[in-house]
Amino acid sequence: MGMRYREIGVCGLSCRLCPSYHAQTQSRCGGCKSEGRMLVGCPFITCAGERKGLEFCWDCEENATCDRWKKHREFGRRHDTFVCYQKLEDNISAIRKRGVAEFEKNQKVRERLLKDALGTFNEGRSRTYYSVAATLLEVDELKRALVQSAKGSLGLDVRGRSKILHSIFDQIAQRNGYCLKLRRP
Repeated sequence: MGMRYREIGVCGLSCRLCPSYHAQTQSRCGGCKSEGRMLVGCPFITCAGERKGLEFCWDCEENATCDRWKKHREFGRRHDTFVCYQKLEDNISAIRKRGVAEFEKNQKVRERLLKDALGTFNEGRSRTYYSVAATLLEVDELKRALVQSAKGSLGLDVRGRSKILHSIFDQIAQRNGYCLKLRRP
């Protein structure tokens, strides 16, 4: 299977915004299409990638009738696992409308902003929270929040900086109806 977009999952998730992708431990995930993840046996990688030689589920001629992909997308509308599925449908729609290259470009911007948040504001317990925020908030909202947090937290330790950014993200989330927690089944 020829993969051009290693950080975009076969189902449409962005590996770049996954908390496991940004772990600083041996358990760090290299992305859905990394060698380690492909050995785990994701049903989408097995079906699209290994059986059909496709990089993405939506490239399959059976995608409109595939029960497995339908159930996965329905699950993602209501629940999350270790990663935020709240934007899965938006991701698929954006890719179909503007193409994978444009989507990847946007995800790289989001990843850079996530790395800024993790590098400056993570007190050691916010990786998942910041990953969800980077997935859900609009890019301009993320940029403004980071600038506002940096200005408002001058001289504070990392805990204080983290509280400021959390507060700003929470205000944005409340205003826009975002859920910045993983929605567990």
